[in-house]
Amino acid sequence: MKKIKRISKRYRGLSKYDAPLRIQFEWGYNAFRKDPKRSRVPSSLHPNTMQYREWLRGYNVAYFENLKKVRNDERLGKKRNYEGKNMA
Repeated sequence: MKKIKRISKRYRGLSKYDAPLRIQFEWGYNAFRKDPKRSRVPSSLHPNTMQYREWLRGYNVAYFENLKKVRNDERLGKKRNYEGKNMA
């Protein structure tokens, strides 16, 4: 039977405080929803932390939800502005 090599958090550059938190997910989600053209990664999050990964996951979820809406509107021939309201 083969031994499974476990990779520690420290080996991956993470600390014991790096946990998937809903707060960072919401930050990322809201960063895209509020202003998709200007949203940036918060400078307080290092790219090799779970907080950053959760932020990115939230951002990506908002991006793909928006993409789904845009593709659906294009398919139906609707025109919308940035707030999602129908244009007259």
